[in-house]
Amino acid sequence: MKQAAMTDSTIAFIGLGLIGGSIARGLKRVRPDIRIMAYMRTRSRLEQAKKDGIVDVILDGIDEHLRECDLIFLCTPVEYNAQYLSAIRPFLKPGALITDVGSTKTNIHREILAQGLTDCFVGGHPMAGSEKTGYENSTDHLLENAYYIITPPEGVAPKGKEDACTADHSSNIERITAVARTLGAIPLVLDYREHDKVVAAISHVPHLIASSLVNLVKDNDSENGTMKRVAAGGFKDITRIASSSPEMWEQICVANSAPIADMLEKYIASLNDILDAVRSHSSPSIYRLFETSRDYRNSITDRAKGSVEPSYEFTVDIVDEPGSISTLSVILAAKGISIKNIGINNNRERGEGALKIAFYEEAAMEAAWAQLEKYRYDLFRM
Repeated sequence: MKQAAMTDSTIAFIGLGLIGGSIARGLKRVRPDIRIMAYMRTRSRLEQAKKDGIVDVILDGIDEHLRECDLIFLCTPVEYNAQYLSAIRPFLKPGALITDVGSTKTNIHREILAQGLTDCFVGGHPMAGSEKTGYENSTDHLLENAYYIITPPEGVAPKGKEDACTADHSSNIERITAVARTLGAIPLVLDYREHDKVVAAISHVPHLIASSLVNLVKDNDSENGTMKRVAAGGFKDITRIASSSPEMWEQICVANSAPIADMLEKYIASLNDILDAVRSHSSPSIYRLFETSRDYRNSITDRAKGSVEPSYEFTVDIVDEPGSISTLSVILAAKGISIKNIGINNNRERGEGALKIAFYEEAAMEAAWAQLEKYRYDLFRM
């Protein structure tokens, strides 16, 4: 079935950081005819975006220029997006649509309802990111193969399920769906409350758990830091997301507090069950814990990106002798393969190789794997 193409031709971005910048770049790559306006407090980044050919018009604020826009993206931090609605409202032309990219949706949907803007808003959450922030780190392919969750206003049905009263709303959903497809993302329409429950479980609570695990080790380490010294391998892998921005995650936890608290209560209950099983030496319960988690995790697809930046890494089993690392590096450099990071893997409790190599992109990782296989290196997936 042929999907509807994107028809909006003049688009404004309020905020042009990593996500906003990546959306703008992606749209310009596919549709260079699109006219893009942008406003943010850091003028130098807007000037760079214009120099890059991404932004056509730099806005000095929320003003008359917005009357020309078909689509307006709110790409500021989640606690600020809703505050822009009342300023934007007087400049909306008939048929104009507002969307956002926030990782929590309940607050902005409540504000949309309060301001009577349900006819001209559809929420959005591109589930992609990076350990780096800002327009300067945006790319035109960041959202490719990532889920782009679309959250209609309350009571609005997706196309095919609407009645006469909601048909116009459904066309708004299709407009954001077309944006997602233009970017190479995977659109998924959800109720905004379900969205907040989903991201609490698969993104927000895991960040809290990772951070709490790191602090658990920090608070119980010896004076000579033995735990920190050997905290590589599995521990460092499962707590990688604890390196994320404290400011951003403070805002997210406050904005999505109710679903996060609900999931945390369920997680704490499950931890108490695990504690009981460990204390009572209940082998069947402990076995089921690892069996069910293994089976469920193995059923999760690797094809789509999630909200946490993927890690493109593998390890290599090499002998620790002079020149071994430089030889491997030369083999990859000869094929133009860029390495993000390389270092000794001191904790190899899961049978990993002695050298850990990280790459910027999956394609580079796969090319490196194929190249090193030719030289008969022993390689191990992370």
